[in-house]
Amino acid sequence: MQSESTSTASPDCVGILRIFTNQFPEAMITSFIVLEEVPPILLIAIGLDNGSIYCIKGDIARERITRFKLQVENHSDKTLSSITGLGFRVDGQSLQLFAVTPSSVSLFSLHDQPPRRQTLDQIGSGVNSVTMSDRYELIIGRPEAVYFYEVDGRGPCWAFEGEKKLVRWFRGYLLCVIADQRTGKHTFNIYDLKNRLIAHSALVKDVSHMLYEWGNIILIMTDKSTLCIGEKDMESKLDMLFKKNLYTVAINLVQTQQADAAATSEVLRKYGDHLYSKQDYDEAMSQYINTIGQLEPSYVIQKFLDAQRIYNLTNYLEKLHEKGLASKDHTTLLLNCYTKLKDVEKLNLFIRSEDSIGELKFDVETAIRVCRSANYHEHAMYVAKKAGRHEWYLKILLEDLGSYEEALEYISSLESSQAGMTIKEYGKILIEHKPSETIQILIRLCTDEGDKRGHSNGVYVSMLPSPVDFLSIFVHHPHSLMDFLEKYTNKVKDSPAQVEINNTLLELYISNELNFPSVSQSNEGADYLNVASEKTSKISVQTNGTISDHKSSKKEKGRLERREKGLHMLKSAWPPETEHPLYDVDLAIILCEMNSFKDGLLYLYEKMKLYKEVIACYMQAHDHNGLIACCKRLGDSVKGGDPSLWADVLKYFGELGEDCSKEVKEVLNYIERDNILPPIIVLQTLSKNPCLTLSVIKDYIARKLEQESKVIEEDRQAIEKYQEDTQAMRKEVQDLRTNARIFQLSKCTACTFTLDLPAVHFMCMHSFHLWCLGDNEKECPACAPEYRSVLEMKRNLEQNSKSQDRFFQQVKNSKDGFSVIAEYFGKGIISKTSNGSTPGLGSGNASSSSGF
Repeated sequence: MQSESTSTASPDCVGILRIFTNQFPEAMITSFIVLEEVPPILLIAIGLDNGSIYCIKGDIARERITRFKLQVENHSDKTLSSITGLGFRVDGQSLQLFAVTPSSVSLFSLHDQPPRRQTLDQIGSGVNSVTMSDRYELIIGRPEAVYFYEVDGRGPCWAFEGEKKLVRWFRGYLLCVIADQRTGKHTFNIYDLKNRLIAHSALVKDVSHMLYEWGNIILIMTDKSTLCIGEKDMESKLDMLFKKNLYTVAINLVQTQQADAAATSEVLRKYGDHLYSKQDYDEAMSQYINTIGQLEPSYVIQKFLDAQRIYNLTNYLEKLHEKGLASKDHTTLLLNCYTKLKDVEKLNLFIRSEDSIGELKFDVETAIRVCRSANYHEHAMYVAKKAGRHEWYLKILLEDLGSYEEALEYISSLESSQAGMTIKEYGKILIEHKPSETIQILIRLCTDEGDKRGHSNGVYVSMLPSPVDFLSIFVHHPHSLMDFLEKYTNKVKDSPAQVEINNTLLELYISNELNFPSVSQSNEGADYLNVASEKTSKISVQTNGTISDHKSSKKEKGRLERREKGLHMLKSAWPPETEHPLYDVDLAIILCEMNSFKDGLLYLYEKMKLYKEVIACYMQAHDHNGLIACCKRLGDSVKGGDPSLWADVLKYFGELGEDCSKEVKEVLNYIERDNILPPIIVLQTLSKNPCLTLSVIKDYIARKLEQESKVIEEDRQAIEKYQEDTQAMRKEVQDLRTNARIFQLSKCTACTFTLDLPAVHFMCMHSFHLWCLGDNEKECPACAPEYRSVLEMKRNLEQNSKSQDRFFQQVKNSKDGFSVIAEYFGKGIISKTSNGSTPGLGSGNASSSSGF
């Protein structure tokens, strides 16, 4: 063959294959068919007028072929008939050949050796009226009908009048050229057998050949003219069918043409609209159901809501859910349909149809909400439980059914995390109706008693839920909260949330009132009232008074018990060896202040070493005995107390404005013992109280005056002695300066031998041999140590005077700061001025020196 050629060029012949040989005699060819198996293998079947079929198989181009012969016999008159039609049928590995003569229809099984022949019919057909369908059926056209043959014989037939001049198959259509014997005209018909209609019909001339190419049908007439017939597009076909209301045909058409889902859905929608307009609602719904997935569901739903066809609407919504295309609104509508119809069986089927593993095909919350509103609580609970929506399950049990015990059992069966979440949400209701059982579950959650008994290490406890997380559910039930926290603290001693727990318990213990009494108290009071109503009015008043007194005494008893627990917790949660307690100290102080809890407040102030606040509490309570006893305990400096407390107490009694002579005398004893205040300050302080007489401080003043007189006398004697010593020293200095000294020692002070020259004499009247002094000739060896000690002492004093912090610390720690300052002046340290290089306290700080 040529690679390129013009339209007028003829192809080259590359090979010639002889059909007839000595073994295969020549005869007239009446039919011809080729089957391409696996390229380049071909199978050629040639039908002859003598009833024989020559078969050539193999690689024709290379002439690697095999030949065999098939014979068709006419059983009627034992004569040979020409082969008018052939057709191959391939079914898996089997290969079969249909052969048609004017008097028979035969089937050869070529996979058998030798090929086996089977007669399907004793009536045949003429030339050009035999073809094969796309489903490997043999089609034979006869004057009365068109017959279809399968491998087992004759199948269905289609009755068309007229002689079948030409029969062909094209894209699922049956093509026939029919000759009318009466008029002699030829008609070309295209039959759509599936839809039972004639797709096209036209008068034609005498047709010699029919070809298919480029998607068209080409008819070649005997007069060499041609007719080309093309298929219309799908949209044109459908429009034509819609105009004739042939909706079923349109549906079959789009299905046979394998159109896309959108096009099919549009046809079904139009058909459904047509049926709906005719009020054939059942059939219309069957069409709409087939559009699910393509047509917007609201289009269908709106139609059937308007028509009030709840049964049809229910059917559509069920199909919508089956295909998983339903929304929350669709679920709501379907469940409403079930409840309106009171169809419990279908509701059960819809709700419980998903027993197998997998997700529910409807929105869970919507289903639960609709079932609850329609009082189908069991169905709502089933959906909630199956979907794992524990919060909805409990909401139904608690809010709708009031099954508190069942709700608690359900919570107990959940995992710890899920149980904790549900209790946080519904704990308020449970605490109100089943407080003890709810508390047991909470204790089990927070301590995990079931699996880890005895394990209370910090690492494990930190992984469990904290009681603090559940405090909100006790907002209206403080008694239950106190019970819960007490039970928890008894079981867990080292909780990570111990501080928060203790803070909450302190608030419960210290509060004056818990405003929500228990149910038993309320019932008890009701019984008293019922009894009282049966008596006379006087007795009724007395009984009511008894009830009130009983409730008051019980309330006061409970308050005292809580106060005892609170004080115990304040002490036990702040061990002596720890610096900080296991509660918020500031919060505890505020609680004690707000609720006038004196014992707790005193303990906290004393523990925090706020002694002045402690005595302020006694002053505020006007408890004089307790105030003095507290000062005895906290005002002793030997035991680390604060002696200045006595001064505050004295000031308190001085400003009291009432007779407190006994207490003042006792306070003065301690002030005098520790010499805390000067007498003048005591007199000024007590003078403010007009109720106190001079007799209260008479003895104290007398003793102080006696002590002062004694001290003054001692000081006078010391002054006289110092004056005498000073005068002697001055006289000796003057003598050394003005008079000569006579040295009369005859022995050396160091070696005690006779003093020989050279000798050295010192003004201290000591004499030494020159060799006994060695290199130190400028100071007396006997007096030098004492002199050096004096110089060292002076040097130390001057060095200490440079440390201002030391000076102020001594002043602060001394009972009499004036004596410390006087001592510094007496030693000549503070008064010493600096002339540049002389060190002193005032050097570099003129303001400080001038201040002193």
